[in-house]
Amino acid sequence: APINALFASGLEITEAGAATIRFTIDATCHHAAGAAHGTIYFKMLDDAAFYAANTLVSDRFLLTTSFNLHFSKPVRSGEIIAEGRWVSGRRRVLVAESRLVDAEGDEIGRGTGTFMRSRIPLSSLPGYAAGKRGEA
Repeated sequence: APINALFASGLEITEAGAATIRFTIDATCHHAAGAAHGTIYFKMLDDAAFYAANTLVSDRFLLTTSFNLHFSKPVRSGEIIAEGRWVSGRRRVLVAESRLVDAEGDEIGRGTGTFMRSRIPLSSLPGYAAGKRGEA
């Protein structure tokens, strides 16, 4: 997706129902008080949960219909890992959760999302054509 050009991150599908995203925080991600802006937390948590759910869907694009997140620690710099895990649902609505871990191994945020199958065929989207699945 075009938005991903703004975020230097790497996606790894570790198994069906699981995804990991690595991202580096630096000053370009900071709010006025010098720590990562909540936008970064949401983007990484939503993406990790989305891709975890997306590993179970091969025909339609998923849309985030709701997402709850909790901030537990500010982060100023370093590598952040977002770990996503599918929780339930396979037909119309899927639920997945994710967590953010900083370079020290501390959890800095957590989220849960619901994702709904859209009417948009995956095969019609850039990056989802045969052989391209899993590229962020």
